[in-house]
Amino acid sequence: MTKAIPYEGITSAQPAMERAMAAGNGVLRLAPAWVPRAFCTPGRRIRLHPDDYFPLGKDRGGIDERWLASATRAENGPLTGPFEGLSLVVDPETGVIPFDEFIAHFQGEAIGQLWESHQGWPMYSKFFDNQAPLPFHIHHRDEHAALVGKPGKPEAYYFPPQMNNHMGDFGYTFFGLHTETTRQDLLDKLEQFLTGGDNNITALSRAYRITVGTGWDVPAGILHAPASICTYEPQAACDVFAMTESWSNNREVPNELLWKDVPEDRHGDLDFIVDLVDWERNVDSRFYSARFTPPVETTASSASTGWTEKWITYRSESFSAKELTVPPSSTAVIEETDAYGLICVGGAGQIGDQPLIAATAVRYGQLTCDEYFVTAPAAAAGVIIRNTHPTEDLVILKHFGPSNQELHNDRQVLPLDTAQEPA
Repeated sequence: MTKAIPYEGITSAQPAMERAMAAGNGVLRLAPAWVPRAFCTPGRRIRLHPDDYFPLGKDRGGIDERWLASATRAENGPLTGPFEGLSLVVDPETGVIPFDEFIAHFQGEAIGQLWESHQGWPMYSKFFDNQAPLPFHIHHRDEHAALVGKPGKPEAYYFPPQMNNHMGDFGYTFFGLHTETTRQDLLDKLEQFLTGGDNNITALSRAYRITVGTGWDVPAGILHAPASICTYEPQAACDVFAMTESWSNNREVPNELLWKDVPEDRHGDLDFIVDLVDWERNVDSRFYSARFTPPVETTASSASTGWTEKWITYRSESFSAKELTVPPSSTAVIEETDAYGLICVGGAGQIGDQPLIAATAVRYGQLTCDEYFVTAPAAAAGVIIRNTHPTEDLVILKHFGPSNQELHNDRQVLPLDTAQEPA
C-alpha cells in the first residue's frame, strides 16, 4: 500500500521558501494534490497512471479529485493524511513546502491585497472526476457554516473538453428543486434517508444535460448532484457539506455524511438540514438563465494578440476563472491584476523559464510540470507563456480569488442577469 503522504522532504524552512519564490520570479511550481473519496468511483480522467487510482487501500476509496492552488486540507474522516488536499510548492533544490505556510510567510508579497482582506488564500479549484454522479448534497451558507467554525462554500463548474474523453454513467446534473416543492416534501425525503435504502430525493429536482466547454454557477445553499463528467471546480476554500441522498454509486451513503458539518447539539434535527437550503434560489423558475455560464471572451483577448482568453467562471464574487489558449509556436505575454493558480490541460511549452506541459499518466507521488501559482507581483509584471508544440494548442485554466479587478471591469460584456447577480 502506498503511504498517505506521497512526497518526500516536506519542509517549512524559510530558505526553501525564498528559493522557491526566487527560482521562478514569483511563479511557483506546485506538486499534484490527489484526494480520495470513499463514496465515489474514479472516472479515470484526471491523468493518473491506471495502476494508481486506489493507492491508499479500500477504506479510503479511489482518487477522483485533484485539488489545485489549495491552501485547504481535505476533511475525509479519521484516516485523512496530514497534507491531504493541500498544494505543495516545489523547492528547486529538494523537497516541497506546504502552500498555506508559504502564503502565511510571504503574505501580500504572494497574494496582494487578499492577505489584508482574508489573511490567506481564500479559494481553490479542483478536478472532480467520478464515473457516476455524486449524491444530491448541499454546501452551507456563511451563517450555517459559522456554527461549525467554517466559511460558506459557493462553487462553480466548467467542463474542459481536454479532460473528457468520455461522459461517465450519467451526463446530467440535478440542480435545485421543482418550483412546487414544499418544506414538508423535503423533510419527508430526509426522514427516508435515515431509514435506509434509496430516499429518491432527486425526484424533487430538475436534471440538466451537461455540455462540455460550458459551466454553471452554484452558490452555497443550492442542492445539487453533479454529473459524471470530469469537472473543473473553482470554489471557496473550505470542505463543508451535507449529503442528502441516501443511495448513490450503487451503495448507501452513511448517515454521518448527512450530519458531517452540523453542530453536535443539532444532530438528528432534520429541520436544521432544511434550513441550509436557499429556498428562493432552489425553486427559481429562471434557474437556467441565472446559473448557466457560457464562456465569454475577455476584453483583453483579440485577433491582434494571437491568443484567446475566455471567462469561464464569472457569476460569483468569491472567485473567478479563465481559459487561455495559445496557438502552436506562439508566445503570449499575460498581465493580470490579481494572483492566480493555473493548470495546463493541453499542449506543451514554457511559463517564463519553467516547463509547462499537460500531464498524461502521472504516478502517485510523482512531480509534474502542469501546475503553477503566479504571485501578485509576477501577475502584474506579466508572465511570458510560450507554446513550443508545432501542432497543438497550449490550453491553460486559471483560477482567481475574490474581487478580481479585471472581472469587475469586464462585467458589462458578460451575460449576467442584473436582477439576480451582484453589481
